[in-house]
Amino acid sequence: MAETLCDDRPLAFEDLVAWFAEGSKPASEFRVGAEHEKFVFRLGSHEPVAYEGPNGIKALLEGMMRFGWQGTYEAAPGGGETLIGLHRGMANISLEPGGQFELSGAPLATMHDICEETGQHLEEAKTVAGELGLGFLGLGFTPLWRRDEVPVMPKGRYKIMRNYMPKVGGQGLDMMFRTCTVQANLDFASEADMVDKFRVSLALQPIATALFANSPFTEGKPNGFLTARANVWTDTDADRTGLLDFVFEDGFGFERYARYALDVPMYFVKRDGRYIDVAGRSFRDFMAGRLAEVDGETPTIKDWADHTTTIFPEVRLKQYLEMRGADAGPWTRLCGLPALWAGVLYDPPSQAAAWDLCKGWTAEQRAALRGDVTRHGLKATIAGRTVQDVARDMLAIAHQGLKNRNRLSGGMVDETNYLGELEDIAETGVTAAERLLELYHGPWQGNVGEVFEAFAY
Repeated sequence: MAETLCDDRPLAFEDLVAWFAEGSKPASEFRVGAEHEKFVFRLGSHEPVAYEGPNGIKALLEGMMRFGWQGTYEAAPGGGETLIGLHRGMANISLEPGGQFELSGAPLATMHDICEETGQHLEEAKTVAGELGLGFLGLGFTPLWRRDEVPVMPKGRYKIMRNYMPKVGGQGLDMMFRTCTVQANLDFASEADMVDKFRVSLALQPIATALFANSPFTEGKPNGFLTARANVWTDTDADRTGLLDFVFEDGFGFERYARYALDVPMYFVKRDGRYIDVAGRSFRDFMAGRLAEVDGETPTIKDWADHTTTIFPEVRLKQYLEMRGADAGPWTRLCGLPALWAGVLYDPPSQAAAWDLCKGWTAEQRAALRGDVTRHGLKATIAGRTVQDVARDMLAIAHQGLKNRNRLSGGMVDETNYLGELEDIAETGVTAAERLLELYHGPWQGNVGEVFEAFAY
């Protein structure tokens, strides 16, 4: 940070701004982090999996430790500790609210490294899961389970969120318990570079949403969407979601985002390993020592970092940028998302070309597009063009960006091959969701359960 915080000095707004700025790094040090979630189900019955039990989520986490993963624990309400995740080096495995199994990968230099990391994780997870009679499914929304059928994971922050969500939106609990996503995290060199990357990625996020659309079923039937997951986010919590129009305003930078984050209601304060419910309270009041729940304490910079993880726009700023607009899918598309965004954002000419694609779009057009792609995918339109046409252009830009990066594998292959499946989707105009619907109305004869057999990892 700009200065060292002393234990006896209250946190100032300038410290919050400086925390974001600390993420800046030279382009030579840029890395990409890939994250993906997947549903855990019981082989045969396709049922969701509870935390406890000899073949539960806890047993899955414990089984992964044979591969060098170490446990991440949280203080349990009745005393003792609860295993809530794993870590190995800079990678983490965590549990989402309904038991979705998430890999948050290490920051890595190339798409080759990311795909190797993802593949290793899936092989390890499948080895343990197979012994427990469990499987994994990568879709954006659970195709069968009702919300009340999904087990609740024993993490303190999720209890707080579960109580708060129904107060601020109609589908927040669905977001927590019935969705899975794939995400890419990218670096920035400076405040100006952050602004440029934020604007490009936020404007084009619905294009990625359409390319990755993969959640057309709810409770065993077509739901009318190609990406039900993306639709859920339109009615989760307006205070902390969306396309952030202010990012496109003159003068946007770290300070403006910090002011936005400061006004997003809090969920919790973490003390001594426990989550204290302050849902709906103001971080401003916390800074002023006006939270009775923590005896008038003032926050640390770790509290600020924690708070930024409870903000869920389509692109999120922390000490890097997070691209959050895509449904989960097969291994090939898990590698495709970081390749797409690295190709667009890590090559300056490509980033400039991508901005040319979307810089004329208005806030109203961007908002309409965000909703339209949930139902229409690549057939949606913006500014007189189909999303399919924009997606083709975006992928051509990303392809050239990856060529320009020239990061070669041991076999002297560049990173462009990771875009192959996305390029096929854009060329045909047919999303993964539409192919699932074809199977449902054809060979599956209306049996959504077939997806667990055909598309499990």
